[in-house]
Amino acid sequence: MSYVALYRKFRPPVFEDVKGQDHIITTLKNQIKSDRVGHAYLFCGTRGTGKTSVAKILARAVNCEHPVDGSPCGECEMCKSIAAGNSMNVIEIDAASNNGVDNIREIIDEVSYSPTKGKRKVYIIDEVHMLSAGAFNALLKTLEEPPEYVMFILATTEVQKIPITILSRCQRYDFHRITIDTIEGRLREVVDAEGIQVEEKALRYIAKTADGSMRDSLSLLDQCVAFNYGQELTYDKVLNVLGAVDTEVFSKLFSALYSQDANSALTVLSDVVIQGRELAQFVNDFVWYLRNLMLVQASDQMEDVVDVSSDNLKELKQQAEGAETDTIIRYIRIFSELSSQLRYATQKRILIEITLIKMCKPQMDDNDDSLEDRLRVLEQHDEENSKVLAGIRSGELSVSVSGGATAGAQAQPKVKKVLDRAVPEDIQKLVKGWPGILARMGNPMKTFMQRARLSLGNNDVLQIVFDNKQYADKYANESAAELQDVLDAAIGKHVEFETRFLEQQQAFEENYVNLQAINFDIVTEDEEKEN
Repeated sequence: MSYVALYRKFRPPVFEDVKGQDHIITTLKNQIKSDRVGHAYLFCGTRGTGKTSVAKILARAVNCEHPVDGSPCGECEMCKSIAAGNSMNVIEIDAASNNGVDNIREIIDEVSYSPTKGKRKVYIIDEVHMLSAGAFNALLKTLEEPPEYVMFILATTEVQKIPITILSRCQRYDFHRITIDTIEGRLREVVDAEGIQVEEKALRYIAKTADGSMRDSLSLLDQCVAFNYGQELTYDKVLNVLGAVDTEVFSKLFSALYSQDANSALTVLSDVVIQGRELAQFVNDFVWYLRNLMLVQASDQMEDVVDVSSDNLKELKQQAEGAETDTIIRYIRIFSELSSQLRYATQKRILIEITLIKMCKPQMDDNDDSLEDRLRVLEQHDEENSKVLAGIRSGELSVSVSGGATAGAQAQPKVKKVLDRAVPEDIQKLVKGWPGILARMGNPMKTFMQRARLSLGNNDVLQIVFDNKQYADKYANESAAELQDVLDAAIGKHVEFETRFLEQQQAFEENYVNLQAINFDIVTEDEEKEN
């Protein structure tokens, strides 16, 4: 006999074998026991959750001669006939290929004939949302008032496409996604029955990858077992077959992105490519990892929601402690957008590499999203510099005669030269030479200052006007000293300045004097005497 796929071989024959749909199974069993079975049912839910299996069990149960606690006995003539597919009482129709009015009219004509054996004639219409509008209209009357021996069971994955007139004539049952624990338990029953040696961690990963679908999990298990036939199915072998990536790789990638280490991030991607992993799946799994990281950071009571091993959960918590929630959310948004772009991309690796480089070098992006990363890195650098300066002041660092660091010698603090205050002529000189000053600035200050506009306030104060409030706040507070040094060095005098914020929709000239638009002619006293 030819091989039968696991999802077909282990299709549940009775209600008790259906996993994860107790709210539906209990209701149907009670209806059968109390003889209160309806004439039309609508089973809706995602793929692989048991809609067709429950429909077939229900069809056998209503025709069973000796039902056991609401389930078919499996021993009577009707049960065996329906299970073998020989009964005329159960008619399965695929609406994807039989979706016209003529197909429905054939059903309507057949309905008038009562079954020769058994109690009920059951029509199971799978993917019923594929029926045309005319076919739905033709089905309406029969669906509302069928003969007492006829039952309709409609199954669909897209209930929103079914007309409300059909919905109102059916008892609707929503099939839930099956939990990872339930799928793992069923897979364990299957491998034990088949005599297959499988690691618990491997089963857990297959159950997670199935995304709530029991059929998908059995198909994945079938695929993994076939690839490693006659061997124990380990976690690493499952990763190889499914083209998946271990959690440790995601941890390394996140650390590289968060520290803006482009070399490490590209190395991680290169290793993933060399191992032959599916890049689209790699990005999707990384989004899932970021989601877990976000949830762990949000609350300490997320063990059940995150659903990872205790070792991975410990590592997640350690990594979440040093990360900012806003940054993680931003990464989730970026990689979710990347995931949708990869569907139609021919060069997936290049697209991912571009994304990683832009994330590691936020100064390349002229948008508000990347500003958060730029400010975060600047704050880290400022904090490190503050620690160094504090060490110098406390004498922890010392300077040798030759200029190198030595132990035990007290470092001499550098005395800053007191500069004369800049006068209006000095401000004019600074404005005129502003392009050259920008060119000598380092990043990210250069990137921020390119968007600034200069004006003159009261008491000869230079006003630096930004269209971004974060920039204005930054150079008014934590980075004010850095900017002060640049301005003073440009003209050799102390420049009093202040930063202002002006919304983009406001006209600059209505609020400030645009010094950059004025063509200054600087004339010295010696030139005046010569004239």
